Parts: sequence; structure tokens; C-alpha cells
Amino acid sequence: MTQSAQQHEELDDDSRLLAEMGYKQELHRGMSGFSNFAVSFSIISILAGCITSYGIALRSGGPSTIVLGWLIVGVFVACVALAMAEVCSRYPTAGGLYFWAGRLARRNKKVWAWYVGWFNFMGEIGVTAAIDFGCATTWSAFMNLVWGVQVTPGRVFLLFIAIIVAHALLNTFGVNLVSLLSMVSAWWHVVGVLVIVGFLWLLPEHHQSVGWTLTGWHNETGWGFTPYVFFMGLLMAQYTYTGYDASAHVAEETKSAATSAPRGIVMSVVVSIIGGFILLYSITAAIPDGSAAGLSKLAATDTGLPPAQVFLDALGSPGVAKFLLFIVCVAQFFCGMASVTANSRMTFAFSRDNALPGSRLWAKVNVRTGTPTNSIWFCVVLSILLALPALFNQTAYLAVTSIAVIGLYIAYVVPVFLRRRAEHFTPGPWNLGRWSPVIGWVAVVWVCVIVVMFVLPPSKPITVDTFNYAPIAVLVVFLFATISWFLGGRNRFMHGASPEDHNAADPERVLEEGDPEGALES
Repeated sequence: MTQSAQQHEELDDDSRLLAEMGYKQELHRGMSGFSNFAVSFSIISILAGCITSYGIALRSGGPSTIVLGWLIVGVFVACVALAMAEVCSRYPTAGGLYFWAGRLARRNKKVWAWYVGWFNFMGEIGVTAAIDFGCATTWSAFMNLVWGVQVTPGRVFLLFIAIIVAHALLNTFGVNLVSLLSMVSAWWHVVGVLVIVGFLWLLPEHHQSVGWTLTGWHNETGWGFTPYVFFMGLLMAQYTYTGYDASAHVAEETKSAATSAPRGIVMSVVVSIIGGFILLYSITAAIPDGSAAGLSKLAATDTGLPPAQVFLDALGSPGVAKFLLFIVCVAQFFCGMASVTANSRMTFAFSRDNALPGSRLWAKVNVRTGTPTNSIWFCVVLSILLALPALFNQTAYLAVTSIAVIGLYIAYVVPVFLRRRAEHFTPGPWNLGRWSPVIGWVAVVWVCVIVVMFVLPPSKPITVDTFNYAPIAVLVVFLFATISWFLGGRNRFMHGASPEDHNAADPERVLEEGDPEGALES
């Protein structure tokens, strides 16, 4: 069989599997397995999350929380990824999490799918806003360091708009360009980590001991209970380990999706665990002053990025420090581009099932590029609106975007929980075998733990500026989903509906297959 014939057969198999789930192939299936992995790996972005969130763990536990905490969280996140990947192999569709929930629920299928979909949708919007605003903040710090450009909230916000619009344009040009840039991004992250680590071990005259780097303790939270402080410090790692559901959302654009998409989910987390540990250990070991006063000074650095201050202090060369920060800046740009990709695909799928206001518009696919162009720009506009509070109040902005991580992980774990309760589940070609129950329940318990962690106050005294607004953000999304469900969502939402109902709602989107796996149940 020639390579061309084999690829054609793969595409036919992918299209047939998609049709069995009630959809026809509309997006251009041009991604390889590596490209699929690269999208999730780019969104996790150890060069973005580890650098920008480093201060969280530095203040709440110090070296031990930064380095060992990364490994501890990584092991549990790997369980979540493995459990998600098993379900993804059975249902490789752009809808991802909400579609899985609807298929796996015993009853009230549409209700489960609706709530998971809204948490996933709002989480994706929030994480896109957070990534690109963080990118703008880092680029602003870089420009201030290199060219002396004054950093103001207005300038940061304008740069944020420029960056996110650039990401929309890159996604608009087609999935082949996104696939290429995602592969470049993956290698940029790998090589970038190696370059940073190399400089951190070669140039400094002094490194901290292994014992201090792994077990050193520092606490600026105001809390005195050591386990609590340590758990709050784990939020740095948990913030970073998000976005790997992207491999599921681009499944309809990936060849051999039933195996490539689940592998992309798992490998993006595994590679991030290894790369992130090497990066964090190297940065922490290079801290010149490991005293309590030195760590406090590092946490309060004028750069706003403690790792950037480590580059400046430990390397003895401002030019090298600027070069390493530039590597981080480019990685963050790639991270934001991949986030827009995943965000728009999830929005496209959710709209295809008529869940969002104006769904017919957001579910359209550009015939020339094979991409959901309208969804791309819709997501970008919503992310800009979500970031608007940053112009006036940083605390308000953090409160709004806090839904990103909680919303995503609630959406991650519900299908895993329903999979464990499902009476009949036929595994896909990629599955966990006899390890599935153990890994699945560990994933469920861990997400319950981190959801509680994310709603607790990270520091005291508790004031308007330090209050954790995450519970309010979660409640707002829940109430919005509930109200919109009763105002019409329960009637228009098409997940779990028969192909005939889909066709009646949108005659242009004709489904050619029957009603598989009891799709009529709702």
C-alpha cells in the first residue's frame, strides 16, 4: 500500500468514526500526531507557566514547593491526563469534554453535557485571556529591560490586544500553518529549556546544595500551618498544568485521531513534568542568596518575575539574561497561539450542537481554509472583554480569570467520573486496561482536592486585594449556565439528539449516519 493510499484510508476511518458520533467531517484534517501533541504541550508551556507563576510557590513554601511540588502535582495530573485520554480514544471529537459527558452519563445526558460544556467554554476563554495578558506583561518587562520602555496598564493592554489579534490571524490562515508553528513551538520549548539550563549551570560561580534546592522552606503567606502553606504553593504547578485537553479539541483535524489525540494528551503532560522539573531545579539551584531575606527580596523583584531576577543576579551578564528572557517571551507567544486554536475548536463544536447564542454563525467553517474562522474571532473578542478589568484593577482581573483553572478542571474530571460510573463503556484503541479504575479514581480525588485548594485564601490578612474570588467566579458560571438552560438551552441544545433533529436545526450540516450508541437518549 502506498503512503498516499494509507493516508486516504486513515482519513476515511477518521471520518467514519466521526460520523458514528453524529457529525460529518468539516474541518481540514491536516495535523500529524506530533502536531497534536505540540498544541497541548505549547499551551502547558513550561517556559510560560513555570516562569510567570514561580513567585506563587516562592512565597508559599519556597524551594521545596517549587521543585518537589512540581513532581507531586505532575504525578496526579498525569493520572487525570491518562483517564481523559482513554475516553478521548473512544470519542475523538472537537467537542471533547462536554461530548464525552453527554455520552457517558446514565441519565440527563444533555444536562451533564451542557454544564461541562459551559465550564469548559468559560475556562478556555479565561485561560486564553490569562495566557496572552501574561505574554503582554512579560514582553513589556522585556522591552523595559532592553529599551527602557515605560510599563503602564494602558500600554500592557494595547500590547495584549496586538498579541491576541496576531494569534487570531495566524489561526485564520489555516490548520497547516498552525500545525507547522505548533511543531516549531514544541522544539522551541525543548531547546529553550536546554539553553536556559545550560547557562544556569555553566555561568554562576555558586549553586545551592541539592538538599536546600529540594527541601528549602520559605513562607510569606502569613499562615503558620506548614501543610496548608505547602498546598497553597502547589497552585504554581497546577496553574501550569492546564490546557492539555487541546489535543481532544483538535482531534477532528488530526490523522488517526483515536490514537494520536490520546497520546497527545498524555505525552504533553509527561514531557512537561520532566522538562519543568529540570528547568525549576536549575533556576532554584542558581539563586545566589538562599537566606530568608534573600528569598523575600527575590519575591519582591522590580522585574515582577523572580526567575528573570535570578538570570540577572546569577549569570553576571545582563546580555545573557535578556537573551534568556527573550526565549521565554517567544515561548509565551506560541503558548497563546495554541490556546486560541483549542479555544476556537471547542467553541465551534459547542456551537455545532447549538449551545451558544448565535450558534449558526460560530459553527460555520471557512471552505477555503477548513477552519472555524468565525469562532476564532468570537473567542478572541470574548477574551479581550474578559481582560478589560486589568485596565482598572488587577485584583478584579485575577478574580475573573481564576475561573480558567477551576472551570477547566471541573470539565476535565466530570467525564472521568461518569466513565467510572458508566455501566457499559467500550474502550477505544488507546486504553488503560486493568489500570483504568485505579487511575480514574485517583484523578477524580485529586481534582476534588485542587478545587478546594483553589477556593481557599492563599494568604492573610484577608483584604479586598488578597481575597480569593474564585468561588464567586465559579458560582457566576454555574448560575449563568443554569439560567441559560431554563431560558432556552434545554430546547435548542442538540447534543445527544438524533441526526434528523440536527438536520432540522441546520439543513446545511447533514449527518449521514444513524443514531449510534443510544444518541436518542437525553
